[in-house]
Amino acid sequence: MQRIGLDDLGDLALGAAFLGTGGGGDPYIGRLLATTALAEHGPVALWPLADVPDDALVVPVGNMGAPTVLFEKIPAGHEPLAALRKLEAYLGRRADAVMPIEAGGVNSMLPLVIAAQARIPVVDADGMGRAFPELQMETFNVYGVAATPMVVCNEWGDAVVIEAHSAKMAEWLARGVTIRMGGQTSVAEYAMDGKTARRVSVPGTLGLCLRIGRGLHAARRRHADPFATLIALLKDTHYGFAKVLFRGKLVALHRETKHGFAIGYAAIEGLDDWSGRLVVTFQNENLEARVNGTVKAIVPDLICLLDSETAEPVTTERLRYGQRLTAMGVSVPPIMRTPAALQVFGPQAFGLSEPFRPIEANS
Repeated sequence: MQRIGLDDLGDLALGAAFLGTGGGGDPYIGRLLATTALAEHGPVALWPLADVPDDALVVPVGNMGAPTVLFEKIPAGHEPLAALRKLEAYLGRRADAVMPIEAGGVNSMLPLVIAAQARIPVVDADGMGRAFPELQMETFNVYGVAATPMVVCNEWGDAVVIEAHSAKMAEWLARGVTIRMGGQTSVAEYAMDGKTARRVSVPGTLGLCLRIGRGLHAARRRHADPFATLIALLKDTHYGFAKVLFRGKLVALHRETKHGFAIGYAAIEGLDDWSGRLVVTFQNENLEARVNGTVKAIVPDLICLLDSETAEPVTTERLRYGQRLTAMGVSVPPIMRTPAALQVFGPQAFGLSEPFRPIEANS
């Protein structure tokens, strides 16, 4: 088993910010929490999804809430483990491993915190292959895993166990609890056995975060084109396709924290060889990219905004007027493009009028 240590966290955080498509929580905060946990408890074993035994209990864990709130309400670090322990008590069994609920930002880092504290492995997979704003938007849910029992926990140790008839109802209840707990909580949900985890999860995402981070850092050291590096790197993965959508300067931004989400849009005016305007709409994560009114990428495909000089991913809560940004689009793995998956986290799930069209078809 590969082990993730302190020296890996910078690469992991950078790659997680990229796959987070603007959301998933601030990766810097996640890195701080993971650094503290690994410094105290040592490296964490990264368990390949294919090697997880059939009867192992795997529990996905993460943070819930608006990323904008995370700036002011930073987790203490004990909340995720408290949520896991409460769920274990409810199930009457200890978890054999944890797994990220999503591949993005702080939620790629928090499972390392729990794994280090509990001295168990973290599975190299997740339920989104990117970040999504709502808890029912998981491949776990798409392919038949019950979201509940679910535990929602805050920094004071207050905890709520949720039982719900559907994942969407579980999201609605957990969102209300999270808002009343201050807009940020830790959750443990979708408990499943290893056989099920192999069937319903997006594999290899933590390992891919490491590869992306290492690739970007190496490109910077070589003064190579980081965007070309990303395109070449992703071509050899189950994501497959990536391209630059637009380059320019951020000239307009609307962002508000509403109903437990960061909601808004960013408008980017073209620079250099790029003309016109790119408008990216977001709900925690980037959902749709239109250039001069024409859709160039749409959820579930990834829309990533990066600093044009460094290729540092810029999350929605860190967008600022005047930033020079490059927008990239990335196709998602096939498990996320089935009709069942698109029904749960395709464009219509977000109230978007355009149908899903693969990014590689939008020339």
